[in-house]
Amino acid sequence: MSPKKEAFSAMAKTIIENLQKRNMEGYFFESSADCVKAVIDSIPQGSVISWGGSETIKETGLMDAVHNGAYELIDRAAARNPEEARALYTKTVLADYYLISSNAVTIEGELINIDGNGNRVACLIQGPSHVIIVVGMNKIVTDVESGVARVRNMASPANAVRLNRKLPCAATGHCHDCLSPECFCNQIVVTRRSGHTGRIKVYLVAEDLGY
Repeated sequence: MSPKKEAFSAMAKTIIENLQKRNMEGYFFESSADCVKAVIDSIPQGSVISWGGSETIKETGLMDAVHNGAYELIDRAAARNPEEARALYTKTVLADYYLISSNAVTIEGELINIDGNGNRVACLIQGPSHVIIVVGMNKIVTDVESGVARVRNMASPANAVRLNRKLPCAATGHCHDCLSPECFCNQIVVTRRSGHTGRIKVYLVAEDLGY
């Protein structure tokens, strides 16, 4: 293990201990491949799986693994109109497993997420039986304030460019605290504890993943 990954491992141990205090489970992996294997091994065949928008779960290869598995998948991208999107969302809420990343995770074990429509944070908070969160160690922050700043000034501008949104942050690379019609920083959610034992599992990966 490289010195950098050894340091990540030590930090992850602290985060995992703090997640446990908050009634969430945490795991650490040196590579995306090891993480994906652990996730897939934990999901029984035939399970109903859905996911929120996440570049991280794509980059790790988790989405490919899920599509190649024996699962029932609920893909909101398959919706052809708002009515179908709503119908798929109602199924998503009752999924067995929900796959996402977190925009930031504090050393104290808090999860920080900013969302546009709110479907991702809604399913994190309540609904699916199990929530699996895959996070690169690049998203670890010292506290909630720095986590929100990270999302607004690093993740959101990159996502605005990726999604071709006409937003100030896409042009300047940093947050303007805008109220633009195309703004997707509409919901800011801090998960400080899970009320359901065994529901939320955080998979920390010693790689630079997502935005």
